[in-house]
Amino acid sequence: MVPPVQPLLAGSSPRPGLKRRPAPRQRVVPGAPSRETLREQVAGTLRDLLIAGRLAPGDKLSLRSVAESLSVSMMPVREAVARLAADGALEVLPGRAVRVPVLTLSQFDELTRVRLAVEGYAVEEAARNRDEADLGLIAGFERAFQEATEREPPAAIEAVCANRDLHFAVYHAAKLPMLTEIIERLWLRVGPVLNLDMRDEPRRLRGGRAVHAHATLVAALRGRDPAAAREALETDIRTAAQYIVGIGRLGAS
Repeated sequence: MVPPVQPLLAGSSPRPGLKRRPAPRQRVVPGAPSRETLREQVAGTLRDLLIAGRLAPGDKLSLRSVAESLSVSMMPVREAVARLAADGALEVLPGRAVRVPVLTLSQFDELTRVRLAVEGYAVEEAARNRDEADLGLIAGFERAFQEATEREPPAAIEAVCANRDLHFAVYHAAKLPMLTEIIERLWLRVGPVLNLDMRDEPRRLRGGRAVHAHATLVAALRGRDPAAAREALETDIRTAAQYIVGIGRLGAS
């Protein structure tokens, strides 16, 4: 069954710098953002939603609703969607409908193996290069994730976002910006799939495996232990991947 069209970007807000103005006409106003700037800001908002797992595989997007929720015209939205479609993060269907792709089993398996290699290297470097400010930020996101899982019922959306924040705080601590950019592109594809792991099945959050893996990862970073950090991350990725494959909501290979 195809999920209903997303009427609005629920819970989202315009990125800093987006001007609130009537959508239909594109007028040149002194000091107003250029069309290119608006396109980048819209693309950034959509990337954030995908990476954070706020959109699930199969979700459809209404371009008009996206434009209205961000107070921009249709043109920068179309351009941003075209860019994300070129990256494989969105797909344009007949009739100009837009949806989040549903990965096949083989695609997801390949993505998981690439993540283990690339993100595993990133956490090793984070263990070597992190500073105390990095560690404080990482520990804060780890606490936020744990608190979201301890609510009754678990706060799934908050947990998904805290999971993203924790992981990327770790990757930034590696001090390798180009590596972080590569990981962001991977998460454009995997973020929506992680939605299936946490947001759609909040009961799984009570199992504590992700909580334990995150706590082990933070402890390894604190102790500057690259091997232990990589093992904790691999456990986190593999556990989530096994569950996602098991629920049978990926496409046929």
